[in-house]
Amino acid sequence: MREPQSIIISPVVTEKTTEQMDSQSLYTFIVAKDANKIEIGQAVEHLWDVTVLDVRTMRYAGKMRRSLMGNLSKNARPGRRPSFKKAVVQLGEGDHIELYEKG
Repeated sequence: MREPQSIIISPVVTEKTTEQMDSQSLYTFIVAKDANKIEIGQAVEHLWDVTVLDVRTMRYAGKMRRSLMGNLSKNARPGRRPSFKKAVVQLGEGDHIELYEKG
């Protein structure tokens, strides 16, 4: 098994995910592209000592990025944002992950 730190890259903390954390015990993470649901669940259980009930994954393709100078620059080539994989993890009753300090 791979290291859990190499599977879970970062948490996603937005207004929507914060609401899901409070009401439904759903936590969202950016994960490694080649990680599967079993590895993601085991990594979350190992890192935070919680019980994982369900893991849902989504893949997002990278989008085209606008160049800074537009058509003014002679070497203006469009770039590309990186693609990533996101996982939504549902925890058991009474489990909680402290992602950031309040206050």
